[in-house]
Amino acid sequence: DVPAWLKSLRLHKYAALFSQMTYEEMMALTECQLEAQNVTKGARHKIVISIQKLKERQNLLKSLERDILEGGNLRVPLQELHQMILTPIKAYSSQNSSPEEHSRDADSHHPSSLMGSDSQGSDCKDSAAGGMQQHHLPGCEGESGGAPLPEGDLPGQFTRVMGK
Repeated sequence: DVPAWLKSLRLHKYAALFSQMTYEEMMALTECQLEAQNVTKGARHKIVISIQKLKERQNLLKSLERDILEGGNLRVPLQELHQMILTPIKAYSSQNSSPEEHSRDADSHHPSSLMGSDSQGSDCKDSAAGGMQQHHLPGCEGESGGAPLPEGDLPGQFTRVMGK
């Protein structure tokens, strides 16, 4: 939900700019590109820093999982997970999925823009939920191992941490 994420950053006036780009384009934004779109200097800086934090979520989740497994306090990981779930998260689709899954993902995931109708969003969540369940089940006993998740499977990693 990009508009809600921008609102949490107090940058909601730039929602229209983000509505015209894909997730990948958003993640690759630079200050120069934002300047060309007449984004103020302070907002440009804040957007670039916020996108950098989005890129670091996978490592943060791995760190949170280690902290939980070591018996640390759950308050901080839960707060981090709460903040993370409010950020834009792309549905993960495996390159090695079966033709049926690939077809379903292609039908439900529309990369044309970051903001779509509610029905598109729920379809993407349904698709992502299927992927998360596949990765969550092997490690749900609370083991530190479990099958390693592919790089970029943020929904799967998030679900695994929640399971711990």
